[in-house]
Parts: sequence; C-alpha cells; structure tokens
Amino acid sequence: MLGVLSALPIVAVGNLCCCLWVVSGGAVAAYALQQRQPARVTPGEGALVGLLAGLIGTFIYVLLSVPINLLMAPFERQLVERLVTFGNMPPEFRDYVNRPAGLKAVGILLDFVIRIFVDGIFASLGGLLGAIVFAKKPPTTVIDVTPT
Repeated sequence: MLGVLSALPIVAVGNLCCCLWVVSGGAVAAYALQQRQPARVTPGEGALVGLLAGLIGTFIYVLLSVPINLLMAPFERQLVERLVTFGNMPPEFRDYVNRPAGLKAVGILLDFVIRIFVDGIFASLGGLLGAIVFAKKPPTTVIDVTPT
C-alpha cells in the first residue's frame, strides 16, 4: 500500500503530511498482524512489522516509480521547456533542466537510500501506533461465586 501510494504522481503528495502513506502502511501491517494471531501484539512486534512494511514498500516504490517517471518524462520535458521559454529563469534552473541522464540515475539511487531509512523509521512508528490502537482487549473472566 505505502509503496504504491507513494509512487503515484498526484497521490504521493499525501506523504508531505508527515509521511502519511508510510505511517499508515506500518499501522495497517500491525493491524493485519493482530488479526492473524489470537494473542495481543506487543508494541515491539508492531514496530518490527512496520519496519518490514516500510522496507518492502520502499522496494515497491522504486519498482513502480521508475517506469512511471519514464512515462511522465515527455510531459514533464514539455512543461519545463514552456517554463524556460515563457519567462526569465535563473541559470541554475536551466542547468538543472539540462543535466545529463546519468545524474538522474544517481538521483534515483540517492532517493532509494534515503527512503530506506526514512520509510523504515516512519513505518516503524506507524506499526508501533497500530499495535497500540488495534491491540486486542484481554478477555474478561467472570468468576461465579453463587452459593450452592
């Protein structure tokens, strides 16, 4: 969930709100873990399953974002060319637009490395919160002490 929502062009804006998709992905993972076992999930287990969800989500993000970026590249190129010809753009922006493709690959790799850490941390927090919020209530035991 978090990898797919983070890779989609417009929907990915949700991550600007405190890593919304990443935190909710960790919480959903903790919820799913709680539903699969009868015992109460500890906050540590929730954080661990959130971490795993964050790492898997990062790989899914990279696998989806690269083809999506390749498909969107012609549209982005047209938009940037219109912006450059439309007004007075600073030379730094023109250099950024005309950078070689090799630097873009380095940018993707750097994005992946940073996301591994950031998504792991925030998904762990989501898993921790999910374990606390979705914890099963302990069964209440009623002792019958009626006299016979």
